[in-house]
Amino acid sequence: MSVDERLTLEQGLLLALLVVDTVLLAVLELFFLPLRIGVVPLPVTVLVGAVTTPWLVATTGRLVRPALSWVPLAVWVLVVFGLGMLGPGGDLVLIQDWRALLLLGASALPGAMVLGGGLGRAKGRNPERG
Repeated sequence: MSVDERLTLEQGLLLALLVVDTVLLAVLELFFLPLRIGVVPLPVTVLVGAVTTPWLVATTGRLVRPALSWVPLAVWVLVVFGLGMLGPGGDLVLIQDWRALLLLGASALPGAMVLGGGLGRAKGRNPERG
């Protein structure tokens, strides 16, 4: 690893802060996914995930470095599946209906698209790096 590939202290702290934000948002989205008003399901956390997950990926690429922009997306997926399937006390927190699929699709898919776009732009700016 060369000197220019190492993270500075500031970049490391920013990455840690963005990872903590990712964990908190994933837990919030997961626990409030079954929200209902009366008998009507109201999965507002799907909208939160659809906005925040791509934003966290893009922000990591911009503030830390594009090569590490996959970290928030990977952490989000691990928290949602890990806590969702192996929740506190062995409970299944990830509800098994259309809202869970909507959360996964509306959060992970845009995050992956932003990740691919950011990595492609970074590769285009610096084509000699592999």
